Amino acid sequence: MALFPPLDADAEEVRATLAPLRNDFSIALHAAENAFAIGAVIRVAHSFLAREIILVGDASYYEKASMGMEKFETIVRVPDDEALLRHVGDRPLWAVEKDHATASLHAVPAFPKNVVLLFGSERFGIPEHLVGRADLVIGIPIYGVNHSLPLAIASGIVMSEWARRHYRDGTTI
Repeated sequence: MALFPPLDADAEEVRATLAPLRNDFSIALHAAENAFAIGAVIRVAHSFLAREIILVGDASYYEKASMGMEKFETIVRVPDDEALLRHVGDRPLWAVEKDHATASLHAVPAFPKNVVLLFGSERFGIPEHLVGRADLVIGIPIYGVNHSLPLAIASGIVMSEWARRHYRDGTTI
């Protein structure tokens, strides 16, 4: 169910209202070069109330694609892979990477608390050293001749699966 903030509320008031409703997962985007895709992921992450969106590198995002939701989100920028791993710390890191998947998204029994879901570039995926560091590498089953999904679609599918497993009839499980 959507929250409708007062039209005269500033972004910090809305952020404070949303803070206790945030979910226990984060989204990390590695070297995403497509500013529109990054903005779209921010919008989708807002819809699922992700704890934070971590952007690795200095890529910009297109604010029109995020539909203004960036002002309500915690967007963390880290300069490189080492900084990403420091920021993640001991939280579970799941890479979403079709070519190196060890499990299907639909086959994992549960999402761990505080999981960081790592997505790679639409062109290059996730670097092997980060795939190797991941606690689990999941793939989204796809069919047809296209090799991958757009970043915003893939992240939306994973966040939707997370939500499906955490909500029943509008109630948090």
